[in-house]
Amino acid sequence: LMGIRVCELPGWEADDIQGTVANMAHDREDLESYVLSGDRDLLQLIVDKITVLLATNSDTLVMKKPQFVEKYSIEPQYFVQMKALMGDSSDNIPGVAGIGEKTAATLIGNFSTLENIYECIDDKRIAKGVREKLLRDRDNAFLSRTLAKIDVNAPIDFTLEDIAYKGMDRVGLYKKLNELELKSLIVKFGLSGAEAAESDTEESSGAITSYEFKEATAEELNSLAGQGFALDIRENSAYIYIKEENLSFKGDISELSPLFSEAEITCYGGKELLYTLDGAGIDCRNIKLRDLKLYEYVLDPGSGNAGMPALGSMFLGRTVGLDTPCPQLMWELEESLGQRITEQGMDRVLREIELPLINILFEMERTGFKICPDSIREFGEALGELASELAERIYMQAGEVFNINSPKQLGEVLYEKLGLSSKKKKGKTGYSTDAQTLEELRQFNPIIDDILEYRHVTKLKGTYTDALIQVADENHRIHTDFKQTLTATGRLSSADPNLQNIPIKTKLGRQMRRFFIAEEGYTLVDADYSQIELRLLAHVSDDYTMCQAFIDGEDIHRKTASAVFGIPEEQVNEQMRKRAKAVNFGIVYGISGFSLAKDIGTSVAEATKYIKSYMMNYPSIDRYLEDVVAEAEERGYTTTVYGRRRYIPELKDTKAQIKAFGKRVAMNAPIQGSAADVMKLAMIRVNDRLRRDGLDARLVMQVHDEIILEVCDSQVELAKALLKEEMEGVAKFSVPLIADVTSGKNWLDQN
Repeated sequence: LMGIRVCELPGWEADDIQGTVANMAHDREDLESYVLSGDRDLLQLIVDKITVLLATNSDTLVMKKPQFVEKYSIEPQYFVQMKALMGDSSDNIPGVAGIGEKTAATLIGNFSTLENIYECIDDKRIAKGVREKLLRDRDNAFLSRTLAKIDVNAPIDFTLEDIAYKGMDRVGLYKKLNELELKSLIVKFGLSGAEAAESDTEESSGAITSYEFKEATAEELNSLAGQGFALDIRENSAYIYIKEENLSFKGDISELSPLFSEAEITCYGGKELLYTLDGAGIDCRNIKLRDLKLYEYVLDPGSGNAGMPALGSMFLGRTVGLDTPCPQLMWELEESLGQRITEQGMDRVLREIELPLINILFEMERTGFKICPDSIREFGEALGELASELAERIYMQAGEVFNINSPKQLGEVLYEKLGLSSKKKKGKTGYSTDAQTLEELRQFNPIIDDILEYRHVTKLKGTYTDALIQVADENHRIHTDFKQTLTATGRLSSADPNLQNIPIKTKLGRQMRRFFIAEEGYTLVDADYSQIELRLLAHVSDDYTMCQAFIDGEDIHRKTASAVFGIPEEQVNEQMRKRAKAVNFGIVYGISGFSLAKDIGTSVAEATKYIKSYMMNYPSIDRYLEDVVAEAEERGYTTTVYGRRRYIPELKDTKAQIKAFGKRVAMNAPIQGSAADVMKLAMIRVNDRLRRDGLDARLVMQVHDEIILEVCDSQVELAKALLKEEMEGVAKFSVPLIADVTSGKNWLDQN
């Protein structure tokens, strides 16, 4: 249906058919053949008119005669002879045991064929050890050549004209994709039910819905203000479905300001719509949005924003073209999707959490977060000097200058020259030099510390100092893009640039926060939920011991250390508390003894003992985690305390590793998702309170459990009290929510 010919021939190898078809180019002066494959066997086909496009893990190599000769030092026609010697385990070609690619290439370069090699077996160019291997496996060598040789004379029964690409069968493909419910592919290929409808006189669920629009004036539309409506804006034209009528307006949409002033608008892509209206000078503060992108996200957080054509096809059984204005379809979809959300118990997630947040995120993005470019520039220069110093130290310890950023060159220095050893030393793509591997090597050579520090410094400079200055506006404010429909858990994410990723764990990285500042006459007020995920774990598990610890205001990590290590709390030292903290947070993520051991630097047996001891002391948590996995396996999803669903198809996978991942997700999703819901509700409450109380303050950033306000200097204490009150009072759980509130002129220096 896609117009791609599948060629089959019983009893013949696929590469025989490929070789036969490729060879057809020889008979046509105007043709060349290109064979795309990851199979190196096909390199033997290379001639002047046949090019092999060799797909590798990292790139597709164009292999013509010159490139082949450069790599193997022989002509392509002799490649099958070389393959006969070195074999290929992936194709069950035995070859000659003990002879690899280099030796095989040398032999074929000297003697061309197997026959010549064995006729000249006593030639002094053949080393004694190689001669013995050749004689021992002579039969295997000739058998391997037969197995490796591609037969270019397969009895195919078609011509090049038969298999020429003539385009896809758009009607057939639309119907098949619709039948298989592969809706996103309908959108991807730009298919529509219109073509299917034209070719089929019968009533079809795939038939396109056509809309007739009556052109209206600004006065006519503004007279309808106060009504809910669906809106689709395309190329400076507004298409509106209101009071069961399709209307269009072509002109300056700012003329429709009265219609939009306090409207409830159904749309697809609410934040994008607000940018459009704001750009036209329309006041968006009191607009309420029913964004179908969020309806779709709430129903299936893994849907990836399929778009209006796919939604119409999936939920109403009809499709519109990609460029077709469809406000009426939006209106009908809102009712259909809204009903499904209600039936699944997610009304609150949609209407109290997701929809009210659109306007807040829009305002936060438009406001931006101010930076001090001069300070960032100075810091970047200092990082550059530090990177140069670290590079010189690395070169001195390595005894040579090399590209530190090249995994290949770095691997050769570490493993070949310096003789370091690692379990993951070499893989299919070369030496392993990832952060985890280097961490394991820290104890064996001081060069590793410098390499890791060099990477950290160069990343800070490239990802943050250099990049942030470039994306700031003329007022030195950075406008991130808050993604509301990206994560499966409900967490917000930040992009272009990602301000949620500003480093915090390293001393050098933390300095980046110093350069995010308040406007002149304003102060940053920062509130961070204290251990919100552990508090939610205590609440959902109803574990008496943990709940009581939070109610009494105890240090939960010290208390856990006391329980795990079996000692009084006053005897718990900092290392014990640190390990208990890793256990506390690891439990939320379904951590294994193996992973915990790596995190805290102890044996797997010791770490496993900690986890078992933890579960004995918090038995309700142990029971809750077992129950939540069992329920997810039965239902296919987990829910947050507010009803948000997270579907976990991995739990049905037959592969143990993937299923184990699914179980960890099932343990974590209700906790992380509930924390995300609480944070979104807190943002809404804080924003509403700021407006209600008339404070000169605005939200500028949200980082997981943290909210940052920019507040007029004279109102800082009011804002701090308001922020703490609203964040802690956003929900009533069996344990209190605690928000730590600080303020300062920059993001780092808070008190």
